[in-house]
Amino acid sequence: MEQGQIEFAPILWFLGWALAVVALFFAGLCLPLQTRFTRVKSLFYNLGVVAAALIVAALASTAIILHDVHIDLTREKIFTPSQQAMKVVDDLQVPVRLTYFYRGQDPSGRRLKEVLDVMGRRNALLAVRTVDPDREPSVAQSYGIRTANAAILEAEGRKIVVQTTDESEIAIGIQRVLREKVVTACFLEGHNEFPMDNFEFHTHVEGIAGHGHDDASSSVVQTTGHGIGRLRRALEAQGYETRKVVLATAPKVPDACRVLIVANPRTTFLPAESAALEAFLQQGGSVFAMLDLGFVLEPRLAALVEKLGVVLPQEAVVDPLSHYSRDAEMVAVTAYPSSPITQNLSMTFYPGIRPLMAVAPMKGVRATALFSSSGDSYTRSVQPVGVREIGTGSPPPRSRAEQRGPQVLAVIAEGQLPGASAGTPQLRAAIIGDGDFASNSFLPYLSNSDLAMSLVRWLVREERSTAVASRIPVPPMILLSSTQMKTIFLLVELLLPLAVIALGVMVWWRRR
Repeated sequence: MEQGQIEFAPILWFLGWALAVVALFFAGLCLPLQTRFTRVKSLFYNLGVVAAALIVAALASTAIILHDVHIDLTREKIFTPSQQAMKVVDDLQVPVRLTYFYRGQDPSGRRLKEVLDVMGRRNALLAVRTVDPDREPSVAQSYGIRTANAAILEAEGRKIVVQTTDESEIAIGIQRVLREKVVTACFLEGHNEFPMDNFEFHTHVEGIAGHGHDDASSSVVQTTGHGIGRLRRALEAQGYETRKVVLATAPKVPDACRVLIVANPRTTFLPAESAALEAFLQQGGSVFAMLDLGFVLEPRLAALVEKLGVVLPQEAVVDPLSHYSRDAEMVAVTAYPSSPITQNLSMTFYPGIRPLMAVAPMKGVRATALFSSSGDSYTRSVQPVGVREIGTGSPPPRSRAEQRGPQVLAVIAEGQLPGASAGTPQLRAAIIGDGDFASNSFLPYLSNSDLAMSLVRWLVREERSTAVASRIPVPPMILLSSTQMKTIFLLVELLLPLAVIALGVMVWWRRR
């Protein structure tokens, strides 16, 4: 149900109830109070009338209770649950018990109480109880609750506490309490990747020149603010556990890792690290690889990526048609093909992204191009950065002449690598030629966070559950693509003034 949308089926049930009430009213007016029947027949007649009235009233009341409608007359629809929250409730397959503690003096708490009541009436499997600790202190003490605006969620012997006044956080809590196993997302470190434990907001939006993705990008200094801590916090808000992994000092990727996130490495892997990554995929693991401009793949890692159907040339994508602001290298994607990952996505942008060459994957692996740049885009060569010499026999990075036309920007792959044992789950991998889109600087804007979270959900095999976005604080900004800016300029700066002038000329002409 869209937020604020009225469902007409329950309204029809209400109209049916109203007709039943009107019918009973007119029946009471039309039926005679006394009859000429015998005493026994009159008794049966009266009992029949009463029984029929009670049955009609009971059926009508039951129907309206089972098909109630919620109408929110506030302009902002503040008492209407979000679409994602209602979808989570609709998808419930097992009973969930929700106990929410609020204070009657708190407007936010009272609002969520009303919203939770609506959610509880939506699905009988969600048992909602709202408690004011001031009026029922013994209930709060029994749950160990000492503060208001706290929700206790219980399902199948599991229990979690959510401190919030937002129904979206409650919906995320429902998904968390239903998750039977802990999902751990691991962040790879050791190659100057974006740090996961970064707490800086770093909310500037800048161009490629300010970001240093050109040929001189080898001198880029990664600041502490330009990390990936926001993505980590968004994952933790969804109930995922996060940890860092340093393969240079570990023999393999830990078994607890459901997905390994490689966020913009700047120095080349060691051969042992590439081998550990391949072994992880061979065992059915999932990898989210964001391999930005200039990163040079170690030969074994390059061979592994090619097995997944991808080759990464040392190039950058330039899109003069679809880009953010006036920077043609901040490629914008305004439309996505239909897939479980990209459904309901709006515009996203990628500050300096390399193209992916699609090649035939190894037998047993299926590779799919997830999205591409516009038809007017082209590539230009860039210099590698942070190269660690692997040996004199290392092949140079593959490069091409300038390519024009749509450029593949992201590829997903799934299947099995050779050597996988019987019963091993299929691997999943997502490779994208940019890491900045998921960094602290750009994650909150447009649909960047939706795409990053959707990719992680697909990689941990939770793409079928409802996606509920956690809120990421961000300054109020309006971000437009180049085409949108030109359209607004033509409408506001040219067509609107010309229309006023034309109307003035028309009025003057008629008054002559």
